[in-house]
Amino acid sequence: MADSPSRTPPREGSLEAPTRHAIEWQTAEYYDEQALEKELERVFDICHGCRRCVSLCQAFPTLFDLVDESSTMEVDGVAKADYIKVVDQCYLCDLCYMTKCPYVPPHEWNVDFPHLMLRAKAVKFKTKGASFRDRFLTSTDLTGKLAGIPVVTETVNAVNRNKPARQVMEKVIGIHADAVLPPFASKPLKRHFKDQAAVNAPLTPQPGANTTGKVLLFGTCYGHNQMPELGNDLAAIYRHNGLPVTLADNSRCCGMPKLELGDMDSVNELKKHNLPALAAYVDQGYDIVAPVPSCVLMFKQELRLMFPDDADVQKVAARIFDPFEYLIARHKDGLLKTDFKQPLGKIAYHPPCHLRVQNIGLKTREVFQLIPDTEVVAIERCAGHDGTYGVKVETHPLSMKIGTPVFDRVREIDPIHYASDCPIACKHIESGVGNGKPSEHPLQLLRLAYGV
Repeated sequence: MADSPSRTPPREGSLEAPTRHAIEWQTAEYYDEQALEKELERVFDICHGCRRCVSLCQAFPTLFDLVDESSTMEVDGVAKADYIKVVDQCYLCDLCYMTKCPYVPPHEWNVDFPHLMLRAKAVKFKTKGASFRDRFLTSTDLTGKLAGIPVVTETVNAVNRNKPARQVMEKVIGIHADAVLPPFASKPLKRHFKDQAAVNAPLTPQPGANTTGKVLLFGTCYGHNQMPELGNDLAAIYRHNGLPVTLADNSRCCGMPKLELGDMDSVNELKKHNLPALAAYVDQGYDIVAPVPSCVLMFKQELRLMFPDDADVQKVAARIFDPFEYLIARHKDGLLKTDFKQPLGKIAYHPPCHLRVQNIGLKTREVFQLIPDTEVVAIERCAGHDGTYGVKVETHPLSMKIGTPVFDRVREIDPIHYASDCPIACKHIESGVGNGKPSEHPLQLLRLAYGV
């Protein structure tokens, strides 16, 4: 059996900073099912002996229930065919790796639970494919193009609001009838930017110590198709601070939805489309900003580990920022305006998982704390939506359970505003809070504070 805390005296976790190995997804060994099963057993045995991550998500309770209900009450009593039940509950939030696990590399036990789950998802996708629903939900560029047609947009939005239609959708496709499906915008982000370009005066970039002052907005598929106000609010805030903003209008999905599906080849195709253009902008002196944390994480971490020898990937990873991370960098150089006109009062602020694991700190909170008469209460727990996990019929109830502590905390705080940097988490929290008060995105709140 594998050497683990359940059979040997506990060892200290590593005191060194966590490190990440490259994702060897292009090798034949990566897809070796017997080797994968052996590694799953080894890591599951370590997790069983530790159990620190039991409260993070449903993957760990699923594993521990399988162990506790087995004949041996050890991992060796769990059927190999049941390992996939654990894998299917992991949505790659990375919190176990970044915040809980004491055995991550450089520790000798070399536990990287999220990337092991990614490998298992990739093997499952390669050997069994994926359902129509899962392929559809992760094909954000395709759905965005379809919904960009006005008549289609109106029809899709009407269906999504109709309870009987949603119940049919649940039975036929497997999308939960109660899950929040954000409406598609009638006017995509690139049309907003085209209209604004005609009236906005050009700005001269003012470099800082770590910023060029010249911003390329990676609008994200969600920002382009469902919530263009994300890009509009960011552009208004940045222009108010003397930052010219250019839209990467030919961009496609960052690839995170396909990564969560284990569809590595599709991630590669999206990378081939996005990275040369983004790297060319970096060469022209642009910093890149994306308003959805998962997209920033995809470029900063996952693509960098999937393509460690690709110069364009490394170049973009070094110059992409969270919007508030960028503003705080400007503030440190004395380049951020603090001429706020509107206090925001008490804000319940939820930093999403894919922002927390970037290890940049709570920069959104830092910006809000510059606003007079504004109090920020951070809720550092998973909201439970997690990409497509929150809309699937089999996992939506679990996503609501995971998010319940966040929903309860928002009600307890009773804020004037509540917000999350993840726009999808915003709507999920709003659904869970259920008091009729809308959630807001931090960019929307900051624009309100500036009065621009």
